Amino acid sequence: MENKEAGTPPPIPSRERRLQPTLLLATLSAAFGSAFQYGYNLAVVNTVFKSFYNETYFERHATFMDGKLMLLLWSCTVSMFPLGGLLGSLVVGLLVDSCGRKGTLLINNIFAIVPAILMGVSKVAKAFELVIFSRVVLGVCAGISYSALPMYLGELAPKNLRGLLGTMTEVFVIVGVFLAQIFSLQGILGNPEGWPVLLALTGVPALLQLLTLPFFPESPRYSLIQKGDEATARQALRRLRGHMDLEAEVEDMRVEARAERAEGHLSVLRLCALRSLRWQLLSIIVLMAGQQLSGINAINYYADTIYASAGVEAAHSQYVTVGSGMVNIVMTVTSAVLVERLGRRRLLLAGYGICGSACLALTVVLLFQNKVSELSYLGIICVFAYIAGHSTGPSPVPSVVRTEIFLQSSRRAAFMVDGAVHWLTNFIVGFLFPSIQEAIGAYSFIIFAGICLLTAVYIYMVIPETKGKTFVEINHIFAKRNRVKLAEEKKEETIDAGPPTPSPAKETSF
Repeated sequence: MENKEAGTPPPIPSRERRLQPTLLLATLSAAFGSAFQYGYNLAVVNTVFKSFYNETYFERHATFMDGKLMLLLWSCTVSMFPLGGLLGSLVVGLLVDSCGRKGTLLINNIFAIVPAILMGVSKVAKAFELVIFSRVVLGVCAGISYSALPMYLGELAPKNLRGLLGTMTEVFVIVGVFLAQIFSLQGILGNPEGWPVLLALTGVPALLQLLTLPFFPESPRYSLIQKGDEATARQALRRLRGHMDLEAEVEDMRVEARAERAEGHLSVLRLCALRSLRWQLLSIIVLMAGQQLSGINAINYYADTIYASAGVEAAHSQYVTVGSGMVNIVMTVTSAVLVERLGRRRLLLAGYGICGSACLALTVVLLFQNKVSELSYLGIICVFAYIAGHSTGPSPVPSVVRTEIFLQSSRRAAFMVDGAVHWLTNFIVGFLFPSIQEAIGAYSFIIFAGICLLTAVYIYMVIPETKGKTFVEINHIFAKRNRVKLAEEKKEETIDAGPPTPSPAKETSF
């Protein structure tokens, strides 16, 4: 009775799904090919030596670059990646609808392999322009994969494994960053002779995905809900679930398909104007902006300075950076394991709490370490604590939540908004933080602590726990928060009420 009054359909009994071999291998193929090379490219740019730019310029003009031109070219090299990511996020909606989730990931490999070849030959060609252009194309690749991959994994997974598979995007991003840090060591490929190979390696995961992903099924939700092909969806589910008990999951997709037909296919403009999706849209904007504006880039910027103040020699700081990468991997994997036990909200709140506390402590360290030398060691602890906190919630969990809080009809437009916010805030932080740091120094971390606090408050007040719920059940929770009635609820009320009788007009929730 309570479920009926609340407008929530009674839960359909289903057996808990286990991680079947096909589902596991499909996840590895998709995540390694897309998320891994995204993380690899995030970290590897620092090894593109400025000396290469200077030497190339000297060979062309018989003079070295001045400082302003070098800064301009280096800034372009760094900033082109998030700019390309923004472009990729704007086209991903068209691709996932027309080519499917798996098809989009396969096509996207072109944007990884071509720039890998260009960067690999840039030194021989004596053209640093190839590196800058390749960074734009790799950004487009990252922008597409950052949205298409969580969508694909979230739709492949049963509801009891959705959190685990959803965090695989961030797990493989972090693994990519870590391996890039290893390969970038001066004794391996981080030297004038090895960096072209280092940059070219970004094409290897894409090539492996091209060879393996075609053997795995398309998203069954895409096949049934958007293409209306229930036979293909059932065939995919049999491969992914490993047993014939599929009726509960197919019925859940049918319910979502009916909801989509009632709601209609949404564009970005309609998504922004629709009251029934107001809190969902605002939530992904807050989660994505909070992820980038909470200070992670500032921590990376300050890390070497903090290590140096603690007595770590410049030649050894690269090994401390590798240590922080290990912390990142361990905590991200821990989050992936715990997300289905503790839930999304707890990990997000704990992560932002740790990050905010670390930012406040780091402010004190940076202000007083010249007077109290022992505080410099606390600075290293703060950096590692912040990385652990960010890897617990703010980094991996939003990839899960953004898939869960939208139905199939609105997910494409939502991911376009989500990706645009992610890359735009990434670009803004990279562009403005050096100026902010120069103006207010260590006090900038107070701003980041404040952003962590505000984001945590929003999560606590607005975002519900989605663990173990179907997409339709989550949609009903947000419908109450948006104070609207869903189309199927209004249809049920009309049937229950019988023939209409004359009555005074009343203002509805719309």
